[in-house]
Amino acid sequence: MIVSIIGVGLLGGSFALALREKYPNMRFIGVDKSEVNQKIALAKGIVDEIMPLEEALRVSDLNVLATPVDTIMHLLPVLLDQLSDGSTVMDLGSTKGLICEAADAHPRRAQFVAVHPMAGTENSGPGAAFKELLPGKNVIICDREKSNPDAVALVEALLRDVGMKIHYMTPTEHDLHLAYVSHLSHISSFALGLTVLEKEEDEKAIFDMASTGFSSTVRLAKSSPQMWAPIFDQNKANVSKALGDYIEFLKRFKEAIDSKDLEASLRFMARANDIGRVLGGIEKK
Repeated sequence: MIVSIIGVGLLGGSFALALREKYPNMRFIGVDKSEVNQKIALAKGIVDEIMPLEEALRVSDLNVLATPVDTIMHLLPVLLDQLSDGSTVMDLGSTKGLICEAADAHPRRAQFVAVHPMAGTENSGPGAAFKELLPGKNVIICDREKSNPDAVALVEALLRDVGMKIHYMTPTEHDLHLAYVSHLSHISSFALGLTVLEKEEDEKAIFDMASTGFSSTVRLAKSSPQMWAPIFDQNKANVSKALGDYIEFLKRFKEAIDSKDLEASLRFMARANDIGRVLGGIEKK
């Protein structure tokens, strides 16, 4: 099988490395506009060769769109226009509503499988890719009934082979849930990083005083703006709602602190502690 990784970064690169572990004879083609990314992907053994998009589409059985979501929106119709009969396109985008709408409008919709691996780090690019990123993680497939059964079967088999746990959602469900459990956490981290940078001009003091709690909370603020700005834009209605709910709790917490209402603060934190039970149950599944 020949697999093209279009956008050789953290997710696409890690997917290729995980597949290589399972299928050492699988051939990987890299498609990326960055010459630096091309060289790193070749040096790390993520891909066997680099090709222009048109050439890669002619020879590949599976085409993995692993670019930022705004680029996916632009490239998906192009790929479907040029796709060989019997080959498949899957995306790894963090939003699904607009991407699936674009696919629905194309006569070759059945050759597309909408996928979102629930995995990542604050780092980006092929240099950050590693084969252990995806195994054991959840992955969401949207609108599988609109895809050719053979295309879905291929994608599902590869995802399972790299050790991922598959879940199914509509694009609407996906974008709503992800606004709360992924997109909001990144915005919170960006905002916390900005808050501290604005108030602490002495960068050495930040480094010296930062605890593991601060470091873990602000870790996502190091994520790529080029990747996350389009995600927030494409899912803006859900992200705005999630932000509104979050801001309301922040206001209530501030009011409790301002009014020295220790009991209210304790109630907020005790309720929040229940997230440990929820996450514990998820991890055991």
